[in-house]
Amino acid sequence: MELNDNLHLAYCTNIHRGEGWRETFANLEKYVLGVRDEVAVGRSYAIGLRLGAGAAEELCDPSQDNLGDFRRWLDANNCYVFTINGFPYGNFHGERVKEQVYIPDWTSRDRLEYTKRLFDIIAELVPDGVSGSVSTLPGSFKEFINDDEEQGSVIIDNLAECAEHILHLVESTGKDLHLGLEPEPLGWFETSGETVAFFKRFREQKGGRFDRVLGVNYDTCHLAIEFEEPKDAISNLLDAGIRISKLHLSSALKLEPNPASLRALENFQEDVYLHQVVTRDGDGNIIRYRDLPDALKEQGEKTAGNGEQWRVHFHIPLYSEPAGGLADTRDHIDGVLDMLREDASICSHLEMETYTWEVLPEELQCGDVVEQLRREYEWILKRLSERGLA
Repeated sequence: MELNDNLHLAYCTNIHRGEGWRETFANLEKYVLGVRDEVAVGRSYAIGLRLGAGAAEELCDPSQDNLGDFRRWLDANNCYVFTINGFPYGNFHGERVKEQVYIPDWTSRDRLEYTKRLFDIIAELVPDGVSGSVSTLPGSFKEFINDDEEQGSVIIDNLAECAEHILHLVESTGKDLHLGLEPEPLGWFETSGETVAFFKRFREQKGGRFDRVLGVNYDTCHLAIEFEEPKDAISNLLDAGIRISKLHLSSALKLEPNPASLRALENFQEDVYLHQVVTRDGDGNIIRYRDLPDALKEQGEKTAGNGEQWRVHFHIPLYSEPAGGLADTRDHIDGVLDMLREDASICSHLEMETYTWEVLPEELQCGDVVEQLRREYEWILKRLSERGLA
């Protein structure tokens, strides 16, 4: 939905199962319209679309008019698309995803062609006067990089080719289109500092002509896990001339490790998604763990000492307050919204992204997925309204 100061808010449809276009469209009709009827009656309703590679290919199939049909459906239902999540290429629900979510990475032509196709789609769908964004992974997963010089150059070459494609679409359509690379714990770049270093390296090889079409998808969950403060992290990016393409509004788990909180944390172990853990002690020492079971196995009997805190990459509903000694990182969202209150031009794309509905512990679920999304809208709209943004 359109908010004040030309801001646009949606939830990301990666919360729903569906890899082909038929499944994806069925979710739009069932769930997206269901949420719209709860939170935006009589208003134009924004969709944060997730398209896997299969759905994107079907949507662009020249032998059918799926894209034209979809545009007509959007018009008929007073909906619009302003952003596409292009991070998960393949299956994202119901079976082991873990590090496979990074495959293919940006060393692959498959990732390049998929992302170009997403821009062909968003260029057709986004309304006049609204910018269109696509989000993607931060190049690769750190474990996949065994030759940073060679693989890094391939990643940069592929991103530059994608940026050329975006520039062509910008020139031919007159629309503002941009790709957001999403720093994530244990991604090829994960902190604001590593992100700035990547863009410096990119510009050294390719120059600055892509600055308007290549930026960052800032996920509040991810940067909070890295123990970064919103003002510092966003300022680091903006001071480096990096565009904030999209803001993912999401919340992570945090805790001071003790027997009770660690027992509560065990309930969040599951076999589908990767739940990276970053810990910091009172001296500022950082330790990173690939997945939650790894952290629990190594530190499971440890009690908090020297101000130690854990932060866990597990997206929890924005309105939720986890129990058992666990807490959340919603303060990072508040910090970002405070910055938007001061300068709404920082970023116009806001997207809630709590994709973990199916694997949430039962105590954090409420009713069905439409009810969860309604409550997330209520939570974020209240905070936006308090700042004069909605």
